[in-house]
Amino acid sequence: MAMLIFTVFGSFWLEIFLKVRVLRRVRRWLLSILPIALLFVGWDAYAISRHQWHFDLTQILQVYGPFNIPIEEYLFFIIVPIAAIMTLEAVRARRPHWLIGDEPR
Repeated sequence: MAMLIFTVFGSFWLEIFLKVRVLRRVRRWLLSILPIALLFVGWDAYAISRHQWHFDLTQILQVYGPFNIPIEEYLFFIIVPIAAIMTLEAVRARRPHWLIGDEPR
């Protein structure tokens, strides 16, 4: 959880100071994050059910979501990709000529 809090404080300030507006475009980041997050949730669920993957009980809050996956893992699949998108958009805000492929021509 500490790493997730660090990630929020380390990158979410970009939303305010550089006005990257990532959080306002929910549909866009959901379309970016959801397919991969679902894949990783499935992977975690499978590995946990086969006892190939576990979480150290001293390192988690012991609050579980579906498939017996800790809530921190779900938050990781949301917060870290949003932070990455914010970082990318911050670079684009500072270098408007830098195209990455999704801009209208």
